[in-house]
Amino acid sequence: MSMGIDGTKNFPLPPFPLNSAPMGKLFCILAAVLSVSAGTQAGETANIDVSAKRQQIEGWGASLCWWASELGKWDDKTIGEVVDFVTSPDKLNMNLFRYNIGGGDDPTHIGGHMLSENGGKGKRAEMEGFKDGPNAPYDWSRDAGQRKVMLKIREARPDAIFEAFSNSPPYWMTHSGCAAGNFNGSDDNLKPEYYEAFCDYLIEVCRHYKDAYGLEFATLEPFNEPASPNVWSYRGSQEGCHFDADTQIKIIRLLHEKLKKSGLKTGISASDETCVRFAIDTFKAYGDAGDILEKLAQFNVHTYDGSRAEKIELGGMAKAKNIRFWQSESGPLGMGGYPLKVNLLQAGRMFEDLIYMRPTAWLDWQVIDTSETWSFFRGRFHPESEYGGPNKNLYVRMQVTRFFKRGFFIVQSGNDNCLAAVSPGGKTLAIAVVNTEDNDVEFSLNGIPKSKKISAWRTSKEENCSEIKPPEAKGGTVNYTAPALSIATFVLELE
Repeated sequence: MSMGIDGTKNFPLPPFPLNSAPMGKLFCILAAVLSVSAGTQAGETANIDVSAKRQQIEGWGASLCWWASELGKWDDKTIGEVVDFVTSPDKLNMNLFRYNIGGGDDPTHIGGHMLSENGGKGKRAEMEGFKDGPNAPYDWSRDAGQRKVMLKIREARPDAIFEAFSNSPPYWMTHSGCAAGNFNGSDDNLKPEYYEAFCDYLIEVCRHYKDAYGLEFATLEPFNEPASPNVWSYRGSQEGCHFDADTQIKIIRLLHEKLKKSGLKTGISASDETCVRFAIDTFKAYGDAGDILEKLAQFNVHTYDGSRAEKIELGGMAKAKNIRFWQSESGPLGMGGYPLKVNLLQAGRMFEDLIYMRPTAWLDWQVIDTSETWSFFRGRFHPESEYGGPNKNLYVRMQVTRFFKRGFFIVQSGNDNCLAAVSPGGKTLAIAVVNTEDNDVEFSLNGIPKSKKISAWRTSKEENCSEIKPPEAKGGTVNYTAPALSIATFVLELE
């Protein structure tokens, strides 16, 4: 068996189930079929064009929501191992992280609906808020776990970019008195009389991190999947809040004015809709308002669902308005099958997003979970805590994030199963090839520039981002046979 970068052959499975996905994302009906499958033909052809530069990569990352607040309670050795794997340039190489500003639920709900066996997300979802009522003082001792992990990440990656985001306002600002949503999941839950107080709350948390720790968030996102209908409801499984587009617009206007007076350099990001269709509708509503898009520093979308046509449309809209554009959260929602198959399908979704939607950043949802398809490390937080080490999904993702570095430009590949990017100086070309089929597939990579050296790494059933013998480049073509269920990356040093 090939050795992984950590020098081990495999990791023992922990003695607990691995199929409990932290989904909390059952929002869009999955109507789109991924067009990323290889093997429908005897061979695949990619035509690499390094002159056809697309978006420039800002980096890769993940939300800190849930897992970081729990990891921060574990021993320093485990925290250090996870942070090292996540941030090291020769491992996951992530530099973008989203800090969750907890709203905090009614104390009488703690230990209740978010922990329920009927879809509850567990103790990790009971995020601590910093303020217990309109006249209560801020308690900055709270959320110590997530804070500890975030500061460890900043120490490991001084170049990291942090975004703050909210899943729900504090419970006492809501109609239902519950941070999981309104009694009707399609109704706004934030009371209008608390619009300004909600903005003040978010800004005050951002200000505290700058003043106390010297960490200034690049952006602040006041919403999370706000348009999703009938999802964020009273006594639900996690923090969530519906915001109609008109309400979002009102809050963005308020938040923008308050941020300008705050002395912070933090900009506004929005709207983190669940799927691409909702994001298109929200983007259009912002545009129709006339003054909202200009108030945004960044537009975010989650790609739990979205057709290729929708991704092209949204990417085109963002480009036309010259607005910074992130895919800020995704996961294998609706993807069935055994873990490695799902891991590779999710890599295919990543390829499709980057090729057709063209965001400058691509972020995952959970880093640690019991599920091998929704995380990079196996771990359980409730009722007992247990750490199971890295899983296969970490190595699948590493095939892109380790080699497609910040500053690289995505370039035309002409094949949905092939992602290519070139360094700013044009000296390095990275090509990743994914095969989600249960049979080997032959790839012909054409248009390869003259190279001084080709290196190759692969993740498969038996390989964990392991270095392999690279194929030869002959006459501008590289022929490569992709083993069943694998992803390989080729790095070419160009002449």
